[in-house]
Amino acid sequence: MVKSFSSIIKSIPVIFIIGILCSCKNDIDEVNALTSNAKQPIKTGKNIELIYSEKGNTKVKVKAPEMEEYDGVENYMEMNKGIEVLFYDSLQKITTTLTSNYAINRIGKNIMEAKNDVVVINEKGEKLNTEHLIWQQDSAKIYTNEFVKITTADEILMGEGLVANEDFTKYKILKIKGVINIKEENDTIQK
Repeated sequence: MVKSFSSIIKSIPVIFIIGILCSCKNDIDEVNALTSNAKQPIKTGKNIELIYSEKGNTKVKVKAPEMEEYDGVENYMEMNKGIEVLFYDSLQKITTTLTSNYAINRIGKNIMEAKNDVVVINEKGEKLNTEHLIWQQDSAKIYTNEFVKITTADEILMGEGLVANEDFTKYKILKIKGVINIKEENDTIQK
């Protein structure tokens, strides 16, 4: 009898652990909700239009079909369905447009990044195509380290990287990879 009583005593911790494990029950939705690291926006909006002005004059207008604002260590606004940015001159005339399929505005850093089919067109009709462009709002500069293509009335310039002013009237391609003269091509075709 002593042997069986001591083996019962030794098996109590095992029975206790098995009982705890068998009594645990988790709702998968509750577990997913608790373990989800997905950050939720503090503000959302559709068909958003933000206007940046200086002394009562519109300088920049940002339009987005959808915008979500997030709070935390770094506040930011995300435009997952694209963006259109319009730059105005002192006479309130649109001088430059920027469009992309995605954008993120890092509020504290005053930096906006445009990604996926970024197109910038200035008042001369010069067109920039790239996949990633950064706009530093404080210094009024745009830049990228990605492939760029600039189409002007006379030529197509291709290269890696670009630095420009925000209205894209002055720009520099960092590593030119190729130049196609359109005017010469058109003259040859017409003859």
